[in-house]
Parts: sequence; C-alpha cells; structure tokens
Amino acid sequence: MAADGSNQRNLTDSVYPDWGPVWSPDGSRLAFQSDRGVNWEICVMDADGSNQTRLTNNQDDDVNPVWSPDGSHIAFERDIVTRTPPFVWNPEIYVMDADGSNQTRLTDNLATEQHPAWSPDGSRLAFESDRDENTEIYVMDADGSNQRNLTNNQAGDGSLAWSPDGPHIAFVSDRDGNKEIYVMDADGSNQHNLTNNLASDGKPVWSPDGSRIAFASNRDGNYEIYVMDTDGSNQTRLTNNRDDDVNPVWSPDGSHIAFVSDRDGNKEIYVMDADGSHQRNLTRNPGPDSWPAWSP
Repeated sequence: MAADGSNQRNLTDSVYPDWGPVWSPDGSRLAFQSDRGVNWEICVMDADGSNQTRLTNNQDDDVNPVWSPDGSHIAFERDIVTRTPPFVWNPEIYVMDADGSNQTRLTDNLATEQHPAWSPDGSRLAFESDRDENTEIYVMDADGSNQRNLTNNQAGDGSLAWSPDGPHIAFVSDRDGNKEIYVMDADGSNQHNLTNNLASDGKPVWSPDGSRIAFASNRDGNYEIYVMDTDGSNQTRLTNNRDDDVNPVWSPDGSHIAFVSDRDGNKEIYVMDADGSHQRNLTRNPGPDSWPAWSP
C-alpha cells in the first residue's frame, strides 16, 4: 500500500498463511515465509506480487528471512527437529543466494540459534544463541567463521539491532532485573543501559541517520512507542492511549514511524510523524495486521 494507507492489495492471494514480508534492498522484491506446502518455507516475489517462487524445500521449517545489504544473499533460520524421540527442536542459521541456491548451514550445535541480522556492510551476521545456557548475542563472519559471544553474561540478551553505520548494536537485556534497552560496540565492548527504569522496554530500532532509537515500553501502564537519543537521553513518549502500541519501524528518510496498535479493537498498522504527531490508521480491517516493513 502507499504510505497513506491507500492502494491496499493482496499480493500472495494464497489459501495458506504467508508471513513476515521483508523488502530487498533495491525495493524490487519481497521475501516472506509461507506454509503453502506442508511446512514453512522461504519464498520470494516481485514487488507487484508476480513471480512467486519458493526458495527452500525441505522437511524442516525455514523462517525469518533477512536480505544481505547488497541483495545477493538471504540469511534465515531453519528449525530442525529430530525425527526420533525426544524430538528436539534445534533452530540453526543458514544463508543462501538470493535465488535459493547454495544453501549453507552457518551454525551447527545443539542450541537454539535464531534471529540473524546482517551488519550494514554485509561482512558479518549477529544472532541470538542459548549455547551457553542462556540467550546471548553472538556475531560471526558471513561465511559462519569466527563465531563469538558478544554479551557474555548470565542474563537473557536479544532483540538486537545494528546501528546504520555499523559500529554499535542495540539490544534488550534483563540483566538488571527487567527488560531494558542496552547498547554496545560491535565487538561487544562498552555495554551500557540506555533506558534504566523499572518497566519493560523492548524492540529497539535505529533511526536511518543513527541519531535516535525508537522502542516500546510499558512504563506508563501499557506499551507505548518512545524515542530517545542514542546515549539514552531525551526519552520521549510518542503515543498515548490506553491500548498497546508496539513494533516501531522508521521510514527510510526518518520522517515517519510505522507501528502496530490495537487501539481500534484489533491489531492494525499505524503511522505517525517522527515527533509523534499525525497518528493515523493505515490498514482499517477486521483482521489483525502486524510487522510493518518500509520499502527502501
């Protein structure tokens, strides 16, 4: 749809669930996950919905596709399940060429490895792993080598987001007793708490110019969208209603933030100016809508 909510149209038109679309860096294609077969697979289509192609085809679920910055590769999560009891669920990180060829397993252990995120230059992938018994943020080279633990503590760390220029990673941690937004250098050094309050803060996303971080917080009784400078200062509430507002996403020029709200009785996609003004419902339908993603 257009950024004002007009021209909404069904691209996949499938009787099976399709989920989690992500734009290619050049805006020409969308990758998504679908269970139109017998399990979840990664598919791709042109921006107008044509040329829908299944890229993966195996007995395990393939989910959470993410494009490399140059659009040449797609990293994803393969949820491997053992075929004999006790049926262990073992998600691992894979990468493939953008046409589905050369599918390569990057992580290989009995832990949960998920939510891959490319560095802005495409040379590395950060991801979440519980190989050390609690969830930590790891990083590896794009070929799977040099895997290393960045956060390295006894708390749960996740929901990572690279800064647009690459030297920093924002993430969520409960190491201080509740979920807070932290930031660290991309090598894991200089970890520090940005939000520092008794509420639950999550889903950090950097503005395109790297000067601000939007996030969701329930510090005022329910989840609302906030924004702060990247040093944690000037924390400002952008939404203000009795229902939950979550999953903020910046527009490419930084002038707007899309988000999900159930203020109209079900989950809908909203957009607002970056200062919180002019909030409006884009989707307006009886069913739930979520996970907005801006075209480049």
